[in-house]
Amino acid sequence: MKLNNYILVLFFIWCGYTLTAQEEPVSPREKTQVTIKSGYWEKKPDVPDAVIYTRDKSGQVYIIHEGVEMWCDQAYVYTKDNFVKAYGAVKIIQGDTVSMKSNYSEYNGNTQFAFASGEVFFKDQKTSLKTDTLYFDRIKQQAFYNSGGIVKDSSSTLTSIVGRYFAKSKKYQFSSNVEIKNPKYTINSEQLDFFSETGIAYLYGKSTIIGKTSTVYCERGYYNTRKDIGYFVKNSRVDYENRIMYGDSIYFNRNKNFASATNNIRIIDTLNNSYVRGHYAEVFKNKDSVFITKRAVAITVRENDSIYIHADTLKITGKPDRRVLRGFYKARFFKRGQPGEEPTSGKCDSIYVNERTGITKLLRNPILWSGENQMTGDTIHLLRNINTDKLDTLKVYNNSFVIQKDSAGYNQVKGERLIGLFTNNELDTINIKKNTQVIFFSRNENEELVGINNTTSSSIQMYLENQEIRGIRFIKKVNGKLYPPSQFPENARILPGFKWFGDERLLKVSDLFKGKTAPILPKIKGIHLPKKEEDFFNNEAKKYN
Repeated sequence: MKLNNYILVLFFIWCGYTLTAQEEPVSPREKTQVTIKSGYWEKKPDVPDAVIYTRDKSGQVYIIHEGVEMWCDQAYVYTKDNFVKAYGAVKIIQGDTVSMKSNYSEYNGNTQFAFASGEVFFKDQKTSLKTDTLYFDRIKQQAFYNSGGIVKDSSSTLTSIVGRYFAKSKKYQFSSNVEIKNPKYTINSEQLDFFSETGIAYLYGKSTIIGKTSTVYCERGYYNTRKDIGYFVKNSRVDYENRIMYGDSIYFNRNKNFASATNNIRIIDTLNNSYVRGHYAEVFKNKDSVFITKRAVAITVRENDSIYIHADTLKITGKPDRRVLRGFYKARFFKRGQPGEEPTSGKCDSIYVNERTGITKLLRNPILWSGENQMTGDTIHLLRNINTDKLDTLKVYNNSFVIQKDSAGYNQVKGERLIGLFTNNELDTINIKKNTQVIFFSRNENEELVGINNTTSSSIQMYLENQEIRGIRFIKKVNGKLYPPSQFPENARILPGFKWFGDERLLKVSDLFKGKTAPILPKIKGIHLPKKEEDFFNNEAKKYN
């Protein structure tokens, strides 16, 4: 065979081996002019089927054709099989987009299937790949390795046992012990698709992104390794040291230490034994801030009891020992109580809870139910003993009004200011000061009605047992008397300002949302499953696998 024919076969082989999605592959049967710049050729008796090209004094064997340049120390060309073996410092370059180096390479011009081994190094415009063995299918424009590989881009290093490269889409597909190492974090995944043009990694199966101040877990999601933002949609969670966020979908921004979640959210405060839930939330780690809405509720566990706080919007700020919760618009709270205790609950426009001071403020049109007692006023404060974690004091400011339903009517006490005291989380003493008025249905030991007390005083002290009023003490009594029930008119049995909200009382946790329309949850934008690819090795290439 003439020298030009050998050169022609060699050109087509290496032109197809460049691992890049260029124009349609050129058929090896077509005649195309090539040029050899250096090297000499010879025939050897021990390899009668091959023509051997070897480097000379001027340098390596050097072949160029239509922008493709190739160097090697020696090349064996098997004309009958249209097959080439290249040895020693093999290097291929196409323009300024693709380059590859290896110690050894071979290529079948009939099947357009290539193989390289020994310190294989492939580089495109954005990434580089190092592996020991690499296979390349020119027709599919795909490369494959299964002996371990390392891919580097501008910000990260990716390693895996098995990897596949798709030249047209600039995509790497990794499986088996996949890891991305970045100075800021480490990603581990069962399967990962990485796009070299954008730096975006798609995560499939059990995956983690572990950084210095946060850990992300998901089973489907994507992460932009260059912009440090991600989106996760299956069994997703973000751990921020003392807070853990779960949600149907989570957006994550590492640079801003920010995460947001949508639908079926839980945020656990691991230090304060509390958590919040809802359907939209934002976490700002640097500000120790949580914002949550859409059926938002905060739950705190104390002494085997749980306190629930709900509002249209909840905002929690501050370090663990200085947490402050603010609930805005249509706020409600519910405390179940220990077995045998009556629940404590309340409603207001806004609520404020300070963990450090132990104070809870019910603001704007507050209503508090402690057992069977309904209390209203301009503002209501509940104080917790921070040492024992039990309710300690109740304060009602301005227009204080206490109502307790009786079978014959309503027990009522009103005044300017109220102070109540708790024992073991049960209200047992109530003091009402300034311009107090009372209507009280007095009963004997057999619970028989003996009279109706209508009295005005400067201040009143009431004693409760099992959350029921059992006695009243008047201080500086002005006037009043105990009327027989038949002598006290029906229209006089209600004090001015009386409002009964018994139908609104919260008796169970689900009452936090009583009368409220369930939010319409947005449809989560999913992440496509990995494309099912055909086997890399076809029948003709099985011998390489």
